[in-house]
Amino acid sequence: MKKFYLLLLIFISVYSIDVAAQEKNLIKNFGGTLNFGIGVGGYAGYYSYTSQNIPVISFNYEFNVARNFTLAPFISISMRKESYYWGNNNYPKKYYYYRETIIPIGIKGSYYLNQLLKSNGNWDFYIGGSLGFAIISSRWDDDYYGDKDYYKQGNSLFLDLHIGTEYHLNSRIGLFLDLSTGVSTIGIALH
Repeated sequence: MKKFYLLLLIFISVYSIDVAAQEKNLIKNFGGTLNFGIGVGGYAGYYSYTSQNIPVISFNYEFNVARNFTLAPFISISMRKESYYWGNNNYPKKYYYYRETIIPIGIKGSYYLNQLLKSNGNWDFYIGGSLGFAIISSRWDDDYYGDKDYYKQGNSLFLDLHIGTEYHLNSRIGLFLDLSTGVSTIGIALH
């Protein structure tokens, strides 16, 4: 096991030297990036109808549109389960379950602030917004006959704002943090 960690340390060191050796040009290509993220969303954006934060998995692919500006088509997925205690004279009082799958699809625009902030080659900083719609699939337990509108759904269209950063481990891999009014994520970027 010690050999594995030593090899991993050497591998990371070699790639860190690669990043340090790269040209520190502040005008660079931000597109051509596949981003995988995990995070949470809850009270804003397309999750505005939930009473809790929900785990989210997100994927997008960024491509260049203009200098310092990218667009990234994305898809995310999250699921939630709620229990609701209900019953009346005809149906026993018990906990019934509501299940929901939410799949947001849209496009995210990002403006990179590296030139403005004069950041070095290892860090990228951006602001942006995303626009899209959410496909929502929901269902109650089969034996539930109460108010099926108890958990109201939000609007399927959404507009979110973002601020984020990425740290480049090397020229091919980075780690990012994206804070948003809808879903905030951390993840890995593959260039």
